[in-house]
Order: sequence, then structure tokens, then C-alpha cells
Amino acid sequence: MAEGGEARSVQVWRALVNWLSFLFQIVRGTPTLTQLLSYVGISASQQFKPLPLVEEEEEEEEAKSPQQLLHKLTVVLDLDETLVCAYETTSLPGIIRTQATEAGLKWFELECVSSDKDYDGKPKINYVTVFERPGLGQFLKELSEFADLVLFTAGLEGYARPLVDRIDVENRFRLRLYRPSTISTEYREHVKDLSCISEDLCRIVIVDNNPFSFLLQPLNGIPCIPFSAGQPHDEQLLDVILPLLKQLSQQKDVRSLLSDKFHMPEWFQKHGIPAPGCKS
Repeated sequence: MAEGGEARSVQVWRALVNWLSFLFQIVRGTPTLTQLLSYVGISASQQFKPLPLVEEEEEEEEAKSPQQLLHKLTVVLDLDETLVCAYETTSLPGIIRTQATEAGLKWFELECVSSDKDYDGKPKINYVTVFERPGLGQFLKELSEFADLVLFTAGLEGYARPLVDRIDVENRFRLRLYRPSTISTEYREHVKDLSCISEDLCRIVIVDNNPFSFLLQPLNGIPCIPFSAGQPHDEQLLDVILPLLKQLSQQKDVRSLLSDKFHMPEWFQKHGIPAPGCKS
């Protein structure tokens, strides 16, 4: 019995010492988890593993550049003397076709429906030879990567539609507009009003060899050098127009840059036409 009492006394003294040590640790600083467990009779080997913290995945939106926040630029392209040039096959001198072929100019013959009637009242069929402006295929391909393409021609659909089918086999033009979509003004006929395509004139441009085509929106126009079969080494599409369009695609409003570059309102005024479209 004496030995049992002594054993209990030793246990009591050990427990008292442990608690005093625990209180001393609190005074000195926060005890460790291992120490706390040992004071209540749990060894370190019996610790429960804490559950892993569940971290909510935060979807961090990638920082977008101002260019990425802009909607696609709309580029309106004229057809004749801008992308191609065409001649009636019967009136085309053979030497022109020969020289163009030798210079590597792409061309093809086309059968199209004329607005004229034959003697029996049926639509007359015309045959034309079409020359593609150098770099046309590559131009349309690269341009379609950063812009929405619209074809707008003053040509009749019976002529223009099969022609565009040949040069746009990939259907890169989201819209095709023909002569009936043009309007007449007191100054010129067959004017191309860009407001029929988009109400937002900040992000739309028109490329045309005839500046009078865009007299209603002079600040949105890009006048280009007319193309003919006698210019087999023309470099306008890839070296001049495409780089400019790439630059415009990064502008919030294309009109400021085009105004500084071409001064089209002043050009129209010199031709006796008070230019509208200078206001947004």
C-alpha cells in the first residue's frame, strides 16, 4: 500500500510540474501544438493531420491591351481599279494580255450577265478579261485576320458577283454590296454611304480609287492609286494599304489618323464640294 501511495504521489508531483511548466510557457510565449498535446497526454505520434486548406481559385482576368478591347475594324473595299481591272475580251489588245502574263500578272476570263437585252429579249452575255492586282490573295487573307471585310462596288451584280466569286473563294467578304446600294447626291452619283454598313464611324474605313465614292464620309476614306493591266509590278496592296490598315486597326477612332494623312475634307472643298462627315 505504501508503494502504491508513493507511486500516486510521484504521478501527482509530475502532473503538478507539467502544469507549472505549461503555465511558465504561456508566460514566456505561446506553446507549440506538440507541447499542448503532451500536457493533455497525447504524444506527437498520435497527432491528427490537419485538413488541407481549400484555396478558392481566383479567376484572374488577363490584363488586356487597349487594342484587344476594340471591336474588329470594318474595311470596305472597292472592286474595279482597286482590287482588279477588267476589260471586254473582244476589245482587249492581245499584247496587253501577253505582257501581263510575261510579268507574272494573274488574269482570268469571265462570262457575266449584262444589263442589256439581246435581240430576243434575253439578257446579253458579256465576256471580260480580269487582271488581279498583285498580292490580292495574300492581301485578303492577312486583312481578314484582323478586320471584317465588306465589298462595295458601283458595278452591277450580274458582272461583279461572278467576279468576286473567283477572287474570294474563301468567302472572306462578310457582305457584298452592288450598284443598287449606292446613292445619288447633288454632286456625284454612285456614292457609297458607309452608314448603311455601320452606324459607328469610328471603326470603319473604305479603300477606293475614286475619292468621290466616299464624299459623304471623307474622314473614313483611303484613296488608292488606280490599277490597270499596264502595272504588273504594282505594290500598293501589300506595301502601302495593308500596313496602313494594320495601323488603323489599333486606333479607337480611325478618322483622326486619316484626316492627318489624307486631308480629304480639304480635297473635296478644292473640288467645290462642301465635305460633310467632319462631325462624329
